[in-house]
Amino acid sequence: MVRPYAVKGPKRKKNKTERYDKEEDEQENAGFVEQGSEEEEEGVQKKLKSGVTDEEKAEEAAQELVGIPVSLSEKQGNDKNTPSVVFVLEKASLEVAKVGKSYQLLNSEDHANFLKKNNRNPAEYRPDISHQAILNILDSPLNKAGKLKALYVRTEKGVLIEIKPHVRIPRTFKRFAGIMLQLLQKLSISAVGKREKLLRVIKNPVTQYLPVNSRKIGFSHSSEKLVDMHDYVATVDNDATLVFVVGAMAHGKIECDYIEDFISISGYPLSAAYCITRITNALERKHGIV
Repeated sequence: MVRPYAVKGPKRKKNKTERYDKEEDEQENAGFVEQGSEEEEEGVQKKLKSGVTDEEKAEEAAQELVGIPVSLSEKQGNDKNTPSVVFVLEKASLEVAKVGKSYQLLNSEDHANFLKKNNRNPAEYRPDISHQAILNILDSPLNKAGKLKALYVRTEKGVLIEIKPHVRIPRTFKRFAGIMLQLLQKLSISAVGKREKLLRVIKNPVTQYLPVNSRKIGFSHSSEKLVDMHDYVATVDNDATLVFVVGAMAHGKIECDYIEDFISISGYPLSAAYCITRITNALERKHGIV
């Protein structure tokens, strides 16, 4: 028996409206992908996984870090004839650990349970203090006028980091944590479109990078020498290089052998960011920087 052919009905017309909606959705999704690529910390966590191929490593080496451009004050800060200032942030809480399946910069807000399980005090993990202090130094008119010679950060674990004065640190803490994570993993971060290393891990001690015959000043609320910062910097020679050592931790006191003078600039405990603000304001008034 011959099988009867199926009767062909009318062809269904393609719905152009559905096709238009589909293209519109694809454009919206593409926008979300571009927006997500701007967050360095997500890309860093993916690259730290064990399943990275050789092609991905090659692309990673070829690409520069997004969000670390060079500021306009780069050409102003290298005059050797002008007096310079150096900042050293001691005991900064910048520690990386593997939390779950990815490496993260530890902080008391997001990793309190992880720190407690490992018998650590969450109150001591405050990388936001270093973030605020670095922003206050780099955003100051003192730095924009070219007076800042160098900025060094030494972590609680003894890792020494050099930050160029003309680098632009991210404003948000989330992006800052992603950059610090990448820095502590790769040991350096280069400028966009250049080979210059804007952030890098260097060898200890920090004294080998400080200018010769520089005056090293430490700050502590417990110091018996209470001074007015404006009067203090006014007595210093204009040609002298000043090295200011500020603690970037939540509690405690910095103890460094290379500090020559320990002073207190307020009768009340000050945060690292506000202490730096008082220092930069006094120097700006001395040098006539408005």
